[in-house]
Amino acid sequence: MVIAIMMSLQESTLRMLANANVPASFQFPHDGVGNDHDSVGSAQQRPAAGWGTVAQLMDLSYNARAFYGGPSGPNQGSPRGLLDVPGWSRMSKGQAAQAVQVSAFPELYARWESQATAIVDLLQVVTTVPMCSPAESAGPYPVSAEGLSQIRQDILRVTRAGLGGAYVWGGTAFKAWDCSGFVQWIYRQVGIELPRVEQWRVGRMTDSPQVGDLVVQNPQGPYNWGHVGIYAGDGMMYSALNPSAGTLLHPIDWNPGSAYFDLLGS
Repeated sequence: MVIAIMMSLQESTLRMLANANVPASFQFPHDGVGNDHDSVGSAQQRPAAGWGTVAQLMDLSYNARAFYGGPSGPNQGSPRGLLDVPGWSRMSKGQAAQAVQVSAFPELYARWESQATAIVDLLQVVTTVPMCSPAESAGPYPVSAEGLSQIRQDILRVTRAGLGGAYVWGGTAFKAWDCSGFVQWIYRQVGIELPRVEQWRVGRMTDSPQVGDLVVQNPQGPYNWGHVGIYAGDGMMYSALNPSAGTLLHPIDWNPGSAYFDLLGS
């Protein structure tokens, strides 16, 4: 699991990517756009290399099964997945990812090991936590509202109400949204109507963000980013991260290229 997440963090920052060179990929739900040869999906595998059809590679479950490979893998060892690589478990995790991906930049997978390990640890904790009553689950949050302006306190309150929401590409409904749909819903609850996308354009960039400001990540070009969330302070942010993780409080450095925008001016 750690190796697979390391791979996807490097290849797509855990996003489902269409490709500007593959028009058919835009017919399927996606979180961003790449342009590397004909690579598509969360693992950036190439149809031309035999990994699958465009439709298959734009499916998250197929991406995972193809990467793992093995006897039940969709490619039957060609191209080979992780379980088809002899001695993969004795390799470093970065080397194991490279053995599958055959990247031109093999050294880059290893840098994601700590983040991938943290994600797997978090998911294991989430899946083993016993059910609790609403009263028990309403305990203290790691983000304090102390000293915040009223509107920032309100943003923090409604942001917390969205935790646990599903990630739905293009979604704007409560707990069924994508990253910008989540942010739009939050600000709407405090009386501020934001654009559906590129919400940073109505704010000002800041090097001193406060709780409630926007965090934008995954640069896609000049003044353009592929992910947006709410700054929580202390290196943390709230966002609808991706279909696997949903809406949660998570470290900012899970995604690269962060910048901050103040939409409140207070």
